[in-house]
Amino acid sequence: MEKRIYYHDTDAGGVVYYGNYLKYLEEARTEYLEKQGLTIQLLKERGFLYAVRKCSLTYKSPARYGDTIRCEAELIKVTAAQLIFNQKIYEKFTRRLLVEAEITLVSLNHDFKPTPIPEDIKSHFPTFL
Repeated sequence: MEKRIYYHDTDAGGVVYYGNYLKYLEEARTEYLEKQGLTIQLLKERGFLYAVRKCSLTYKSPARYGDTIRCEAELIKVTAAQLIFNQKIYEKFTRRLLVEAEITLVSLNHDFKPTPIPEDIKSHFPTFL
């Protein structure tokens, strides 16, 4: 996923506000899931929600107003009720690494209780996991 950095993305120092990277990572995961044929609406209709359970970010370099960033999401592990992603954000043209992240999503039912990911949903993910 690519995104241009606008003035409203930045803080008083002229760099991207650190919390905004979480939004960019979320957008990249959503696009990853959609490419696998899994929209948020489809999962919701099936009675499942996916929430961030764990989030570990390392900020390497700042993005600034006018930059174009590239956000990548790679599913690295699927457990009974979790999806674990390795994610990176780069400056598009220089490939300068901005952020590295590991994000764990947990599958929840309508009562917000952890619940196993159904096999037909798991079948959308690469088989090598």
